[in-house]
Amino acid sequence: MTKEPAFDKETAHKFFSANCFNSAWQYIENSDRTDDEDQRMISLAHASVWHWTQRSDCTANNLSIGYWQLSRVYALLGQADNAKRYAKLCLDITPDDELFLIGYGHEALARAEMVGGTTEKMNEHLTEAKRLADCIADAQDKELLVNDLNTIK
Repeated sequence: MTKEPAFDKETAHKFFSANCFNSAWQYIENSDRTDDEDQRMISLAHASVWHWTQRSDCTANNLSIGYWQLSRVYALLGQADNAKRYAKLCLDITPDDELFLIGYGHEALARAEMVGGTTEKMNEHLTEAKRLADCIADAQDKELLVNDLNTIK
């Protein structure tokens, strides 16, 4: 028999979805990670997405961002297949009217193809992401996406 915890699960999921995302991001920004830190980065990104799925206020946008982060993590680790898998999930779940998130889905696919050495597909997604960036009205969002796109070669 499972005993109910002495804490509010909704509050815990809200805390851990954000905390795990931010903690994974700290590892993403560290280019000098150990193998153990790489594994923690993967675990944290997956944990963030899982905690989001347990929240009553979880939206497609939240999952899109979580899948995008997972794709970035796997791209950093040179795991092109996993990076593509999560980039596709990111695009699949993103609402059609979210140009910024769709642009980032294509950014993730371009990065995954770069890691996999598939230049033609990388360029297709890069071109689409740049096209979408041009349509983004918010200057900060546009700049963020363009700066990330400029790191894909």
